[in-house]
Amino acid sequence: MARMPAQRAHGCAWITGASSGIGAALARELAGRGWAVAATARNAEALERLAQDNRAIHAFAADVSNRDDMQAAAAAIVAKLGPIGLVVANAGVYIPVDARAPDAAAYRKTFDVNLMGVVHAIEAVSADMVARRQGHIHIVSSATGFGGMPTSSAYGASKAALINMAECLKIELDRCGVGVSISTPGFVETPAQTDNAFPKPAMITPEIAARRIADAVERGGFETTFPRRFTWLLKALYALPKPLHLPLVRAQTGWGSPDKEPPRPTKS
Repeated sequence: MARMPAQRAHGCAWITGASSGIGAALARELAGRGWAVAATARNAEALERLAQDNRAIHAFAADVSNRDDMQAAAAAIVAKLGPIGLVVANAGVYIPVDARAPDAAAYRKTFDVNLMGVVHAIEAVSADMVARRQGHIHIVSSATGFGGMPTSSAYGASKAALINMAECLKIELDRCGVGVSISTPGFVETPAQTDNAFPKPAMITPEIAARRIADAVERGGFETTFPRRFTWLLKALYALPKPLHLPLVRAQTGWGSPDKEPPRPTKS
């Protein structure tokens, strides 16, 4: 499998979901490494604060779930900063779902942001990258995409779809000179974790996650997963036959006993 590192010479870096969490930390990290960074999110005020703190970061407010917004943002970035050499499709939402009373709206919003938001970012850059035969697409998925977790039937499904999508893109775009990579982080200290009811071992900060992603895109490999002491164990767990791993997940997340009320989402 070809390694295709992201290179500053190929253009600026475009990060979605950049108003907070991993996205904001990654914008600062890449700016510190010499990248011109285009930061996108819906929260224009937060983006402006981020840009004010670092002259290498430029704010381009847009809603990733809106195709027209993303097309317009990409055009504005190119007009101001030149070609986009790296896109990090990071924007995401976690909406917990109670399987006893599922809400279709939660699934729809989750997929609009987590899946279609990535599609819109890729659509906005891929044709130009292919034409130039240079550039790199990085998708931020989650270790939740490895297998089922309680209250995560919407979020986990969207992140599993991203893993499959990244593999498909890698197969197709290698021959076009365009790099594709994915990160599958475990638990990161972000606002979404306040709605995550089950235990969260090996939690890391957004700054650590940002360094891991920045290192990964500059190496050019396909998948980076972190913290490995947690995500590699999770990969091993989900590699077990389902009659073995499903009960283990139930037990480890507090959903194993029919006589004990498990932890519940704080909202849905």
